[in-house]
Amino acid sequence: MPKSQSTTGTESAAAAHDDLVRIIGEIDERKALEILALRPTLAEVEQAAIWATGDGDVLAKTGHPLTDIAAEIVEILTADEEEDLPPLH
Repeated sequence: MPKSQSTTGTESAAAAHDDLVRIIGEIDERKALEILALRPTLAEVEQAAIWATGDGDVLAKTGHPLTDIAAEIVEILTADEEEDLPPLH
């Protein structure tokens, strides 16, 4: 049986370390392990990468809100950014 052109199969496949690097780029090993512990799908990693770069509003407008796991991935990816903010005085 020929493989379907649909991406449904790959979107539901569990993401591996190589997938994270391909989708997100170079990633801290600690963050990679935290993300992989969530057992995200490729689609969730892709969605999180889009939101982490600030383009999530585009997805939201097309009816693709952030999923729970993708939201956790965004938090992991952006955690250092929040720590780098200067203290409020």
